[in-house]
Amino acid sequence: MEMETIRTFDNYFSANITLTKLHAAGVECYLKDEYTVTIDPILTNAIGGIKLIVKMEDAELVKKLLAEYDEAYLKSATCPRCGNNSFAYVSKPGVANVVTAIFTWIFSSYAVAPDYVYQCGDCGFESERLPETYTEPTYHPN
Repeated sequence: MEMETIRTFDNYFSANITLTKLHAAGVECYLKDEYTVTIDPILTNAIGGIKLIVKMEDAELVKKLLAEYDEAYLKSATCPRCGNNSFAYVSKPGVANVVTAIFTWIFSSYAVAPDYVYQCGDCGFESERLPETYTEPTYHPN
């Protein structure tokens, strides 16, 4: 039976949430290197993180399910600036990412990890964490 790595994770929580969702959808899958990364997080980059492994014949279904999960996750957040639900996880423009691109091109490896942010597609609001649900500002008369 051939297996395929569909996604990698750098922490136990995200990996197990995804694994549980896939198990609930009836997909047979498991996590590789889960215990190594959990016990010694310093090894995460050295071993490539926690790997989500599925059967080759389930790979397309799992990719589709993961895309749906990711879209639902991004749509669950509401922009605190404009109130819309159109977030994307994008590479943050900046000096560190430009340096990363140059060193990657020169040395064919990552010298500096790129920074990513959640960005609202409507107003451009950026946040390192996905914002909580939007609440209307309340007016307090003096």
